[in-house]
Amino acid sequence: MIGAGDGGLPTLRIRKRVTLTDQLYGQILEQIVSGALKEGEKLPSEHQICDAFAVSRPVVREALRKLRDDGLIEARRGVGSFVRRRPPQGLIQFAPADSVAGLMRAIEARMTVEKATARYAAIRAGAEQIDRIEAALIALEASMRARAPSRDADFAFHLAVAEASGNEAFVTMLNATRESTERAIEVAQSITRGGSQARIERVMREHRQIFDAIAGRDADAAGLAMAYHLLQARQRITDHAREE
Repeated sequence: MIGAGDGGLPTLRIRKRVTLTDQLYGQILEQIVSGALKEGEKLPSEHQICDAFAVSRPVVREALRKLRDDGLIEARRGVGSFVRRRPPQGLIQFAPADSVAGLMRAIEARMTVEKATARYAAIRAGAEQIDRIEAALIALEASMRARAPSRDADFAFHLAVAEASGNEAFVTMLNATRESTERAIEVAQSITRGGSQARIERVMREHRQIFDAIAGRDADAAGLAMAYHLLQARQRITDHAREE
């Protein structure tokens, strides 16, 4: 466990197969999720983390930057880094802790790419393509209402939107990142499946808003709805307060 800045830190061994930065991110994440590092608590100094994990200062700084980008910690100038929020326990139950940084980067990329994908789908989709998006949405809603695994249905919805964009490059990009995208979807959907009915309804509503904007030929609304959905998915993964 990382101590509360008292210098009494154990020496832990970092594995070599995953990047050192993502392993360190995962180690700190596990302690935040478990409550070993509580919300509002100060993290040890960079020097103490270097010593505890036997990694260089650039590795520590990059891991802390990613944790800040994901809203898990915050830096206070001249004071140090503090835990900002605790993710739901399901995050490290459904994904290895050292893979979470990569999943978050994948969602970050999707926010940019799929916003454009939805915009072009609203402009270019034909009636048949809109029907395919709706069919995918109906299948997704059915699986979510049944609290059944929804990864495949969720990905199918996003793929149908990409196919409706009229730009094969979007489809290629989504398929090229299918593994990481599906992992992120599975984590998000697994956490949602164990949450309240209101949470499930919110996620379904976000997908429905994307479809409605595309079907209504409102490109700006479609792009915003997609970006909002992915932003909310990212925040649901990293904030236990959104479990309900």
